[in-house]
Amino acid sequence: MTNSQIVEEEGMGKLEIFPLDTSEETLLDILTNVFENYWDKVVFGPLVQGAVFEIHAPNAPTRINMLDGYLTVNFGSWHFHMCIGHHKGNRTNPTSPELAHHRRCQRAEMYRILNSDGSPRSWGMRFYNGKNEQMMTVFFPNPFISDEERILKNPDWTRLAMWDEFRRKYLGMEPEPLDQAGTRFRCGGH
Repeated sequence: MTNSQIVEEEGMGKLEIFPLDTSEETLLDILTNVFENYWDKVVFGPLVQGAVFEIHAPNAPTRINMLDGYLTVNFGSWHFHMCIGHHKGNRTNPTSPELAHHRRCQRAEMYRILNSDGSPRSWGMRFYNGKNEQMMTVFFPNPFISDEERILKNPDWTRLAMWDEFRRKYLGMEPEPLDQAGTRFRCGGH
């Protein structure tokens, strides 16, 4: 079971953060699960101060593979790479240990953004490299927002299924009533 931590982040507000194991095996399992099973339900991309890329996958991945520590998720017409494992470069262009550490995912976490009353309003997962630079955020389906990104009149709690599955599988935690404590979407970040 993973212990969570409540933090206040400028630009994001109050978050409850649940640390994830960053071993190559675990990150490969998590990201493969996201993109093989939930590609049509998640929004993903970098979320940094001043820019948010909210990417919807056009289809299921045509290929997910690893090479030199890099995960590649290929959607056919485009793909992305993310360093999640041991990275060394090649004989003619080796990667220094310092640069390999910088590139590799060193911090991963599931999170939920909390309203002032403590009820969650948004759920996701974030990945950071060795210099604590954000690599990617995965926005989980939100019970307050439709797939078409419209605010719902009434929450659809079935949209927490992915959050609940990932809590069980990667954190060893069962669903909890707090996730259904909110009554409506309140603006203030993702």
